[in-house]
Amino acid sequence: MKKLFALIAACSCLGFTQIASAQEAPEALVKRISQEVIDGAKGDKGIQAGNQAKVRALVEAKILPYVDFEHMTELAAGQEWAKATPEQQKQLSTEFRALLIHTYSGAISQINDQKVILIPSRAAPNPASAEVRTQIAQARGEPLELDYRLEKKDDGWKIYDICILGAWLVQTYKSSFTTEISKGGIDGLIKTLSDKNKALAAAKG
Repeated sequence: MKKLFALIAACSCLGFTQIASAQEAPEALVKRISQEVIDGAKGDKGIQAGNQAKVRALVEAKILPYVDFEHMTELAAGQEWAKATPEQQKQLSTEFRALLIHTYSGAISQINDQKVILIPSRAAPNPASAEVRTQIAQARGEPLELDYRLEKKDDGWKIYDICILGAWLVQTYKSSFTTEISKGGIDGLIKTLSDKNKALAAAKG
């Protein structure tokens, strides 16, 4: 399920430019930029071949600046976030960010014939927040539903949650975070994420 999250989200989150995110409406930004990046990924033989250096460079340049990892981590940690020290919060955000980087990196090379279809959404009651609904159309099979939650920051719109097939990413991780915290506290969760990141890095060589 988490691999599916990564693949579909990678198709629609890549390639946000700072100017576009600051000036365009969230819907227009998601629609235009995501399709451009899908086309770019399809045309890059290195990415299609799974070149990790090129994939990671793409992730770091095009995705990371436009995801609010701290807010995402806070939501996933729930009430335990407020109990953590500033250093624990920093470590947890860093490890969660690294985990998502590994997940996205493993999915980008699978992009091929996807297309993004924007679904009309109701206006958000708060002008500083938005929920963008899309479908990812594939050459085979039914379109996959994908929604985003974004917040408007001083430097533009930031993604802080993604919904795939009715399941929100933050809620999905919140369940596993709660389990790990109940066993070993915040430090236990940090260690679990750190160990997983090390294993993923070793597997990729």
